[in-house]
Amino acid sequence: MSRSNLSRRSFLSKSAVLGCSAAASPLLTPVSLASAPGERRLVVIILRGAMDGIDVLRPWGDADYAALRPTLADSQQNTLQLTDFHGMHSGLKDLMPLWKNGELGFVQATSTPYRDKRSHFDGQDLLEAGTAELAPMRDRTGWLNRMLPHLQGAQERTAFAIGREDMLVLAGQSDVSNWSPDVDITLTPQGLRLLELTLQSDPLIGPAMAEAIGLASLDGDSVAFDLSEGGMRGMMEEMSADANAALKGRSDHKIADFTAQQLLQDTRIASFSISGWDTHANQHRSLNRPLKQLSETILRLRDGLGARVWQQTTVLCMTEFGRTVRENGSRGTDHGTGGTMIMAGGAINGGRVYGQWPGLDPSALYKDRDLMPTSDVRAWAAWAMHDSFGIAQSALERDVFQGLDMGSTPNLLL
Repeated sequence: MSRSNLSRRSFLSKSAVLGCSAAASPLLTPVSLASAPGERRLVVIILRGAMDGIDVLRPWGDADYAALRPTLADSQQNTLQLTDFHGMHSGLKDLMPLWKNGELGFVQATSTPYRDKRSHFDGQDLLEAGTAELAPMRDRTGWLNRMLPHLQGAQERTAFAIGREDMLVLAGQSDVSNWSPDVDITLTPQGLRLLELTLQSDPLIGPAMAEAIGLASLDGDSVAFDLSEGGMRGMMEEMSADANAALKGRSDHKIADFTAQQLLQDTRIASFSISGWDTHANQHRSLNRPLKQLSETILRLRDGLGARVWQQTTVLCMTEFGRTVRENGSRGTDHGTGGTMIMAGGAINGGRVYGQWPGLDPSALYKDRDLMPTSDVRAWAAWAMHDSFGIAQSALERDVFQGLDMGSTPNLLL
């Protein structure tokens, strides 16, 4: 495995001298993508902020639900019936056709091994590290990265990161490329050529710079601009378009479109994040926006991939922990334990709710406040990788999620 992270750090430390814009940002950010043999695709979306799984997947068949959430459970018009027991938040209404078509599913009452402290930072790190406990920062690696050596024939772009935040889930020894939707490299043609000639013999900075230039242009934006009036106008128009897209929240669209574009080529694995799930107050309003973003992202992936590739695709949406079963005085919920995983894609055995429901009776709660987890979210991810890429269960339990007992197959995929 090549240690591409070293070359990126070396490049970043010298980029200011070269006169690039914060240009190396495409090397630091997160949709993460990967190429591998076969037709299956796996997309992992990290839902940052602790999504309230009991509001997204509403257990309206539980006798204690309405009493615990007198405000949040009151509006039945905001619930779409999935089963006799479960309803879905209306913020995901655009995904209802996927449910009916068997392309949307849920895992209830699931979580990482993280307990009690309920810190977003530690919870997200444990989710992305895929471990029971956190290693020292310098030693942390992500479970998607640890999976890559088990993909026979994986190429250089077996992993590719897209977004604005660093993602631990793809950190590690295996090569990962990165792309950002709203940061570009801007050089004159002469400057670009001079940079290429200067750095082509540098074994560390040269490859990193070449990668940065290639990644920055993947969304169709130019890298080199003429300094004439027309060239400057074109540069400013592209920069303005990127800034406006970010301000209007359409960078999520750009990430989804870029991910689909890469998955249509050699990429087989992708990971990025959607934020905004921390709903301490007025949850009946504040949850709608991230649910809309998630719905649009999934549907843009489906439309961008087309029917044939979508049938080979699995999307896993995972969050760091759930939220309290009782709503608080601000008509929101606080950090909890057991949560919900959302699955989508033509490859999943959908139209189903997986996992065991523990109940909301006070005696069934975790610490008298949270939904009791009945499964380890890592096991569901492991079975998705097993079914997608044929990775042996022993390798997943030993190398990818060290010490995990996956149990028997839940038959997640078709």
